[in-house]
Amino acid sequence: MANELIFATNNLHKLAEIQHIIGDSFNLKSLGQIGCFDDIPETAPSLEGNALLKAQYVFDRFGKNCFADDTGLEVEALDGRPGVFSARYASDGHDFEANIDKILNELLGVENRAARFRTVIALILNNDIHYFEGIVNGEIITERKGVKGFGYDPVFRPLGHELTFAEMPLSEKNKISHRALAVNKLVDFLNSAK
Repeated sequence: MANELIFATNNLHKLAEIQHIIGDSFNLKSLGQIGCFDDIPETAPSLEGNALLKAQYVFDRFGKNCFADDTGLEVEALDGRPGVFSARYASDGHDFEANIDKILNELLGVENRAARFRTVIALILNNDIHYFEGIVNGEIITERKGVKGFGYDPVFRPLGHELTFAEMPLSEKNKISHRALAVNKLVDFLNSAK
């Protein structure tokens, strides 16, 4: 029987996507599937810290191998902001339209528009902690383009591409995205640890 592994999320689309990549060597379960409906705090000052907080919470409470992720947009001209505060940059309400407006306003007249998306995964496997990182470099364009994706995707154009993440087909974005890069590192590690 496959080893059980908890993904500290209630996003079933993310869960199915990662299960597909991992294959049948691990049986992934979401928080809801193990009866965890708590609002797990994300109070750490870093992506690594927040990912570990979520994974550690589940591991301590349920005693099961677990991983969690956290993602941030880091803009060079803004000293790495919004970073760990990406989801609640303009307000506490996870309002990405307001977040995009704030970024665009802060970059008005700024020539350096370099930015990167960074995802960190924290895995607790048999009491050991492992981290996996995925980074995609790009730039913040001056206006929204595209309707696919979510978050800052309409204003982020990855290096070497003409389209923003929000203009790309999901299949193309998933080949180059920060989350895909981090997940692939996680999967390689899990497969080697079998």
